[in-house]
Amino acid sequence: MKPLALVVLLLIMSAPVARAAEVVPLPADKQAFGTARSAASPVWFTLGHQGLSEIFFPDLSTPATRETRLLVDGKPGQAHTEPADDRSLTFRQHLRGDGWRAEITYVTDPQRAAVLADVTVTAQRPVRLSVEHVPMKGSSEVRTTLPTEPVRRAHGMFAVGFGEGVAQAALDRGFRASAKEYARGWHTYLDALKRPRSADRRLYDMSVMVLAATEDKTHPGASIASPSFPWAFGFDRELAPELGPYALVWPRDLYHVSTAMIAAGDRGFAERSLDFMLREQQEPDGHLPQNTRVDGTPVWTKVQLDQTAAPLLLAWHLGRSDKSTTDALRRSADYLLSYPNSPFSEQERWENQDGYSPATIASVVAGLVCFADLVQRNGENADKYLRAADEWQRKVEGWTATKTGPYSPKPYYLRLTKDGQPDQGTKYDLGDNNPTDIDQRAVVDPSFLELVRLGVKRADDPVIRNTVRVVDQQLKEQGYWHRFTQDGYGETADGRPWGINWPTPTRTYGRLWPLLSGERGEYELLAGDKAGAAKRLREIAATANSGLMLPEQVWNGRGTGSATPLAWTHAQYVRLAWSLDAGRPVERPAVVANRYNS
Repeated sequence: MKPLALVVLLLIMSAPVARAAEVVPLPADKQAFGTARSAASPVWFTLGHQGLSEIFFPDLSTPATRETRLLVDGKPGQAHTEPADDRSLTFRQHLRGDGWRAEITYVTDPQRAAVLADVTVTAQRPVRLSVEHVPMKGSSEVRTTLPTEPVRRAHGMFAVGFGEGVAQAALDRGFRASAKEYARGWHTYLDALKRPRSADRRLYDMSVMVLAATEDKTHPGASIASPSFPWAFGFDRELAPELGPYALVWPRDLYHVSTAMIAAGDRGFAERSLDFMLREQQEPDGHLPQNTRVDGTPVWTKVQLDQTAAPLLLAWHLGRSDKSTTDALRRSADYLLSYPNSPFSEQERWENQDGYSPATIASVVAGLVCFADLVQRNGENADKYLRAADEWQRKVEGWTATKTGPYSPKPYYLRLTKDGQPDQGTKYDLGDNNPTDIDQRAVVDPSFLELVRLGVKRADDPVIRNTVRVVDQQLKEQGYWHRFTQDGYGETADGRPWGINWPTPTRTYGRLWPLLSGERGEYELLAGDKAGAAKRLREIAATANSGLMLPEQVWNGRGTGSATPLAWTHAQYVRLAWSLDAGRPVERPAVVANRYNS
């Protein structure tokens, strides 16, 4: 190994903010995602297939760089990524190129906004080493101790820093000291939590750490959906002027992540999440925005009633019945009652349709019952909330279960109805590049299981059981489930990325969602099939990539170019593991189940 004097190469590439739209993010199937536990290090890294992909700074809604990668004789290698430490977000990449190989380990400096990489290179011939760095916007600084002359073997570091002198300070401190402190932070975090018996230890610990890492450090409680920009959200500036919606906060995703973290023992995460939701209630009515940046700025503004119900459910899980909390929750509960034609929703949980959705209605009914329970603890009258919940619970089948559909002569739940008349052949445009309108009676969706998981309907209800059979016949493939009939949110048949603004109409195909396996497992526990639920946990685990990141969608057993890691998928893995240990879904609010299932 060649001994190194400190040879510093300084690369500063400044891109004016106006150029941000011209820089296209790398593919969304990230192989790793990391940050320090310390708030003093407001920087997050992702790893792609050739090195560092987007680095986020100063918050999780802001990708500051596109990529930073080692070049050998001016060319990158192909990387295989793995955890370097099963109990911290420390990752190692093994790169190979023409006659050379390299090993790079990545952490962030817990004391400053810098990503550090420890590099070892071995080559069959003398090679030149360099670091290519592409900023997304603003300025970032790269410094390296790698040799500039041709070498066969070398060991050194490079750092990407934000702020004057930050990269050099990280190098001066050294990789060993930073990596040790970085790992200790995650070890301490995990040591304070518990672990379920049912889960794979490595994937479980990784899932909890990924969920913790999705919380912004400047804006507590703001947890993004994914540190990635899939498909057209990365390259179509008409569709996504600011690089798309995944690096945003969605109340729905935040609720799922928070209930997983409660199960894992990180109650503080959920408390901060609820506080964030309540801070982001919209004036003057109290509904929650469709999504926001981590600083709370709304981005998309469609109304989704299940997201407005989310803080009502989360507050119940946390037992938050203090006056300040219930006063804020009351605004959301009253909004659910006053919304035009409620529980009709402008959008259901898959974002692109309005109507009467069994999943949305389940969330709204459960949310109102949970809120009523909280205020009754304070001696307040909650009759109007319970009356509405009871009425909608009785009517959900009449609004959303068809007796005249093509898949069964017996009633089954639809994805949604446009008009609350499920026996009518009302047609609508599914969107996402579907070529023709479709009869609402022909579109089914596993999301109806929200009715059971949230306690609104019994697992042995005959319409529930019949819909399970229909959904399996129509949507189950390769052991997983599609979101709904003819879902178009995915790639083309030949693997090209999803988009909306195609020059010519192009059919795209939504693939299979591992998180739906988790939801099925929670239902199976309620149906008395623990073995089936345990199988679902293993099926989710089988979709992890080599860095143990869980994807949004899979095909042929592998993650697609969809968002990876998806926080919701990791949350579903964590929550199902704890549900298996408990013998029941840990998310299911007992107050709802007791009201409608006793």
